[in-house]
Amino acid sequence: MKRRTLIVGLVVVAVGAGAAFSLAAMLGFTANTGDAAEPSGLPPQTAEVVTTTLRDTGTISGTLGYGDAVPVTATGKGGTITWLAPVGSTVKRGKPLYKVDERPVVALYGKLPLYRELRSGVEGDDVAQLERNLSKLGYAGFTVDEYYTAATAAAVAEWQDDIGQQATGVVMPGEAVFVPSAVRIADHAARVGAVAGGAGGEVLSYTGTAREVVVELVVADQRLAKEGANVTVTVPGGDDVKGKIAEVGTVAATSDDDSSGGGSGTADGGAAEDATVDVIVAITEQQALGDLTGGPVDVTFISSTRKDVLAVPVGALLSLAEGGYGVEVVSDQAGGKTRIVAVDVGLFADGLVEVSGKGSADIAEGTVVGVAS
Repeated sequence: MKRRTLIVGLVVVAVGAGAAFSLAAMLGFTANTGDAAEPSGLPPQTAEVVTTTLRDTGTISGTLGYGDAVPVTATGKGGTITWLAPVGSTVKRGKPLYKVDERPVVALYGKLPLYRELRSGVEGDDVAQLERNLSKLGYAGFTVDEYYTAATAAAVAEWQDDIGQQATGVVMPGEAVFVPSAVRIADHAARVGAVAGGAGGEVLSYTGTAREVVVELVVADQRLAKEGANVTVTVPGGDDVKGKIAEVGTVAATSDDDSSGGGSGTADGGAAEDATVDVIVAITEQQALGDLTGGPVDVTFISSTRKDVLAVPVGALLSLAEGGYGVEVVSDQAGGKTRIVAVDVGLFADGLVEVSGKGSADIAEGTVVGVAS
């Protein structure tokens, strides 16, 4: 996946004493605190100090899809594939993923694969997993636990008969596939008529049923992504939908490195500035996506928010001769009088900068300040 483009809504200003220059100096404004202008020296433009909310945001391109596809491999005694669930269809618990010799291989929910025969006398977490599925499908007469009893076998035989399998009371590998939840068929790896277990054994692949966005976030911008934070996803056509950060990878990868996701560490090789982490964004408004199944999108992150702060246009800042920043306060607009007031600066965003007066009431909502033309 190619590098993503970042459009940051944060203006950076050098404020250290050792900085070679500042924004105000670049604009050609320096002053001393308390300086007063000539009566005719009103600034060419003015603006009022406002109370507002500033947000440190970044808009980054991502890819909408259903997540990574998981392959399903045919196991068991083999046979001929006679049916495949259509690509794009949703398969729920108890429904067939594919058929071998017209016998369905059904989806059941769980984390453990069907790696052994399940029959009377065996016990384990995989038995409990099977029994939970039978119970959810409406079968009864057994206890959901780790023990495969005669009662379990009877329920299994009833279930097998209902779905068109041989009613043996024994569940063999290849007769069911355990998946995390309902799945969407992503692709077919085999065709109808192929021998099950041939060509590496892969029959089809699936994903989850919910669409999500994957963003390759440059490590330097990782401050933007906090797990659980709300984001805005802009889809083709310009519509915005709500999303939430579901996962932030902790393994950095370069364009030549496929490693990403969980764990910890950094990528070996490649320039550090090229390293990215994968950020997974869950779409909270799936219906708002309509029929869109994939494609490029823009994701707007909010790293930090400053509520109800005083702010002025960035062009109002002056570089003070004694260091720091100030603004030119218009104290008497009719008389053309102004004075320089030192300020502390905070967050820069959307062309505004957070300001506060240094122990003075000179900076308040509605105060008129000069702005560079």
